[in-house]
Amino acid sequence: MHEVILSVGIDIGTSTTQLIFSRLTIENRASSYTVPRISIVDKEVVYRSQIYFTPLKSATEIDAEAVKKIVRDEYQMAGMTPADLKTGAVIITGETARKQNANDVLEALSDLAGDFVVATAGPDLESVLSARGAGTDAMSKEERMAIANIDIGGGTSNIALYERGTLRGTSCLDIGGRLIKVQNGKITYIFHKIQELANKHGISVNIGDRADPEQLMKVCRLMADQLAQALHLAPQDGGHAGLYTNDGKPLPDTPAVQAVTYSGGVADCVYQSDETDLFRYGDIGVLLGRAIRENAALNQIKRFQAVETIRATVVGAGTHATDVSGSTIRYDRRQLPLKNVPVLKVSQEDEASLETLKSSIRDQLPLYQPEGVMEQVAIAFTGENRTSFAEVQDLAAAIIDSTKEVIESRYPLIVVVENDIGKVLGNALNVMLRNQKDVICIDSIHASSGDYIDIGEPVAGGQVLPVVIKTLIFNS
Repeated sequence: MHEVILSVGIDIGTSTTQLIFSRLTIENRASSYTVPRISIVDKEVVYRSQIYFTPLKSATEIDAEAVKKIVRDEYQMAGMTPADLKTGAVIITGETARKQNANDVLEALSDLAGDFVVATAGPDLESVLSARGAGTDAMSKEERMAIANIDIGGGTSNIALYERGTLRGTSCLDIGGRLIKVQNGKITYIFHKIQELANKHGISVNIGDRADPEQLMKVCRLMADQLAQALHLAPQDGGHAGLYTNDGKPLPDTPAVQAVTYSGGVADCVYQSDETDLFRYGDIGVLLGRAIRENAALNQIKRFQAVETIRATVVGAGTHATDVSGSTIRYDRRQLPLKNVPVLKVSQEDEASLETLKSSIRDQLPLYQPEGVMEQVAIAFTGENRTSFAEVQDLAAAIIDSTKEVIESRYPLIVVVENDIGKVLGNALNVMLRNQKDVICIDSIHASSGDYIDIGEPVAGGQVLPVVIKTLIFNS
């Protein structure tokens, strides 16, 4: 079997909106006598849209009709229709995700663009998407070191730390190129946290002032210092904690960051020095890029070139893969099909002991509880070296102990393992939960943090489940 499918990624960010279309070639690598095994053998971005300023009706509302027009026009320019697309993602990121009608826009775009993963990407998910689009995960594995990607957009800086290919932490700060806007030589907007940062350090910048490059550069140096503090490259000052988005948390202080990549709209201003018109974007993005490039603390570590900069998030979100489960699985047919379930991945290192496995699950579950409400999630890990009956029983008990929020929610407990233990683990979970909770446990599937999973209705006489892993396959 040889098939070519088309995928789309749509990213509506704080500053910019853009699309990409990709061509994925998939093949069945299995013989005629075994369960199908579909692999991606080629991937290619075939169309990149213009980069548009995200249209807003007001400071709190996205212009949904203008966004839809951008999408329609770009589909036409690319020669695509919704029927042509087999998979894809549409996401709202950065400050735009906080707009009051963000979910309405997502629903409208989903109907317009096709049947995709549709998620308002919170800061943690956006950090993962941008880092994988920038190639930081693969780079950390190849270089065998801990590398952080800082995705600097208009309103936020999303950070994801990867060590040898494994996600170690995410964070997000209210640092961005459009937090001070400039028009006709004057300051027209200052984000309140940046105003407070400037005031605290005795720097006078106010709405209506002339846009003085020297004064604004002082503010940008403070913002760059805060990014260095976020990577634990400089001591965190008293105001640092207040700059995290939505009262978020910093990166863990281990592993120590050894290198950095930059993505997002400001990244090109970090990598390239072109200051012919400092305010050509109507903001401080050029100055912020220079401040980051010149920051002594950030220059203590290696700076690698990102594979993608301004397009990192949309490339990260726009490409996907398909697979099928193993044949030793347990599922509740009433819960199928399931669509667009985010994956919580436990790393192999954290899986080494049951205590670290439980800690990893507990630490990550808040990412899937926006506003404190548990959403659907799939717990993924390898399941290696836990094949005896006793080991599987202990593993089941550890999963139950660390997923109380899921068990108490209205969603099924979904477990995805790579090793061939899906059925026995699923049965153990079911027995321990006294048949009071729907359990779906599938194996022979590899999934990563930041992925989404679709689980279809059973095929092959009920022996296997078709699974779509919306994997961020570029640079992975």
